[in-house]
Amino acid sequence: MADAVQPDTFEQRYLTGAQLYGDDFAPEQIAEWFEDEREWYANLGSGDGDGSGYSYHQLNMRHGFRHLPAGRRFRHALGVGSAFGTEFEPIVDRLDAVTILDPSDQLVNTTISGKLPISYVKPVPIGIMPFPDATFDLVVCLDTLHHIPNVSTVLAEMGRVVEPGGYALIREPIVSMGDWRGQRKGGTKRERGIPLALLREMVTAAGFTIEESRYCGFPGMSRLGRALGRPKYFNSAFLTAVDHAASIVARPLYRYHAASAWQNVRPTSLFVVARR
Repeated sequence: MADAVQPDTFEQRYLTGAQLYGDDFAPEQIAEWFEDEREWYANLGSGDGDGSGYSYHQLNMRHGFRHLPAGRRFRHALGVGSAFGTEFEPIVDRLDAVTILDPSDQLVNTTISGKLPISYVKPVPIGIMPFPDATFDLVVCLDTLHHIPNVSTVLAEMGRVVEPGGYALIREPIVSMGDWRGQRKGGTKRERGIPLALLREMVTAAGFTIEESRYCGFPGMSRLGRALGRPKYFNSAFLTAVDHAASIVARPLYRYHAASAWQNVRPTSLFVVARR
């Protein structure tokens, strides 16, 4: 049998979602990407304030936190790219300690909800985390991996530092976010989404079992939220439920890179609850 033909153009390899751009970069390419992304999100305006304007609490509750074991306390949680730590607020009373791994010098806070002190650690570009095996029993990584080139390495590290029986909550865009070879309005220089199948494969390869895999991010929700006077629509339980239902209905239309306007009608993000 002849060998399968391997994709050889950028479009065939990356815009189809067959491979993840950046995941096989050399160390010097990773370091350059890391520097480009270090403060870009903060410089887009997110560095202002203390994270109190966080817009995803109901989204995280519906697809993530409520699927953790009821009543379980977590002795040490890790936030990968968690910045101010605001995303932990819904479960702050169930946490004994939080460490945040984030490169930014601007997106920092002292406590979560004035209750729980935050410890900050800087990541290194290559993605190896400076923690012993099985340090944490919960890792939360929300909309961070698509800013990183070597996603599979970082996910493997998450699997290494989470103890057996521990949990990971991961939310990522699963669409290309446009053609990242050019400048895109409102986006950072390097970010690109992670193809759906590849994201699931990398999570399981890291030693996790996926317990929940939930679609979200249906296009048009921001317009609906504004029309209903709820511009932060993912802080609305009702609109988050609408988004989830629409994303499920549109799931058969999923494709990684939209080449026309109608191809944008598909879920754009995946929320994963995984157990080590």
